[in-house]
Amino acid sequence: MGGSVQLARVFGIRIGASPSWFVVLFLMIYYLSGLFDTLLVGYSNTTAYAIAVAGTLLFFLSLVLHELGHAIVARRNGIGVSSIELWFFGGLAKLTREPDTPGQDFRIAAAGPAVTLVIFAACWAALLASDVDGVLTAITLGIDRSSPAVGLLAWLGGINLVVLVFNLVPAFPLDGGRIARALAWKVTGDPNRGTRFSARLGQAFAYVLMGGGAFLILRGDGFGGIWFLLLGWFLAQAARGAVVSSRFSERLEGVTVGDVMDAEPVAVPVDTTVLAAQDEFFLRYGLTWFPVVDAFGRAIGIVRRDAVDGAVHEGRRAVAVGDVLDPDADTDSLVARETPIEHLLNSETLRRFGALMVVDAEQRLCGVVTLDQVRHALAAAVPGPIAGAG
Repeated sequence: MGGSVQLARVFGIRIGASPSWFVVLFLMIYYLSGLFDTLLVGYSNTTAYAIAVAGTLLFFLSLVLHELGHAIVARRNGIGVSSIELWFFGGLAKLTREPDTPGQDFRIAAAGPAVTLVIFAACWAALLASDVDGVLTAITLGIDRSSPAVGLLAWLGGINLVVLVFNLVPAFPLDGGRIARALAWKVTGDPNRGTRFSARLGQAFAYVLMGGGAFLILRGDGFGGIWFLLLGWFLAQAARGAVVSSRFSERLEGVTVGDVMDAEPVAVPVDTTVLAAQDEFFLRYGLTWFPVVDAFGRAIGIVRRDAVDGAVHEGRRAVAVGDVLDPDADTDSLVARETPIEHLLNSETLRRFGALMVVDAEQRLCGVVTLDQVRHALAAAVPGPIAGAG
């Protein structure tokens, strides 16, 4: 999902779209234009096209709401959310770390389907209020003709029902697979065993999808078959990655951030001018960013080289680095020294910044852990191939 384009920010969460999403957007509008042209008997092609565009946009809005369900519950459980991304296969809420308990895992996983269920129920209620002859028939588009409003509601309700049922399949990384992982984690007391259990189900489901794709191709449905093959391949790779990650986590048990961090980090005092920061820190060490601390040594953010260079170039040389801190480096950029290193394996913030600031209970900076240090810890913990990772 490289090259994601920001579409909006909701509750401070970035909503982005990968280039592949725009391809799907075009294909869905094209498909729905034909569908509604057939369904809306007596209406113009322009009306059918307008309903197709509205249906497509409302569908993707429902996907964003689904992912916002995950994101908001994650935040309420103390887990950061870096962004929500729309892409070829739908939507994805990118959390900064994995849940700490099976209860957190279950609540976050179940929140998305709960939102989709509400959307489906709202469409059902609206159709009931429209006095259609059989809501179930309308939802499945079994009606011979329809008004634009009823056709739109029927399709939107039907597609959200498909999303709901598909996501509840107990196969990782689908929401149902994450729910299954939480339940297995609760029973076994081991998150890694729970992950492997749901990931094996995910691999099996992926092979079923790919088999279905091959069948569709043989039946002459090349587009649908290829889509199922790609979806199955993606799910299989994600499930396999979860198995590998669980093996890493087991071998890293007991290793903390404090064991691998740089315990003598270079930090910039908050009242340092940007000119002094440029001369004494960025030109001297050649790094792209530094942690910034207050008079008590507490980490308050990071300052980037481009922000410092920009302020100097604009003639604001006396501005303090505290006024040009990176706005995206929030509390997700901080980690406690006793944090298990395995918690950083899925850290989106670590991948984005390349390092995290390590703080004590009083938020005082006591180290920096880099992506390279985490990778070295992985290499030391896994000297050879991981058996059974496929």
